[in-house]
Amino acid sequence: MRMIRLNLTIPEEIAERLREKVAERGRSSFIAEAIKERLDAMEREQFRLLMAEGYRVRREEDREMDQEWEAATLEKWS
Repeated sequence: MRMIRLNLTIPEEIAERLREKVAERGRSSFIAEAIKERLDAMEREQFRLLMAEGYRVRREEDREMDQEWEAATLEKWS
């Protein structure tokens, strides 16, 4: 994987915690993984919202189709 260098600005408190918890040599990979996890979560949420909207649209289409076929369906039960 090709790597690029970024200059990031983060709150001092977060930088201190990072220095305390993660060895200097592992900070870049730690930050990259954290960003990847957050982006993955955002993409999953976006997909979930798209699916929910699709189901809402489809529900209305299904309701309309049920109404169109209701008479034919009930005809056999009479």
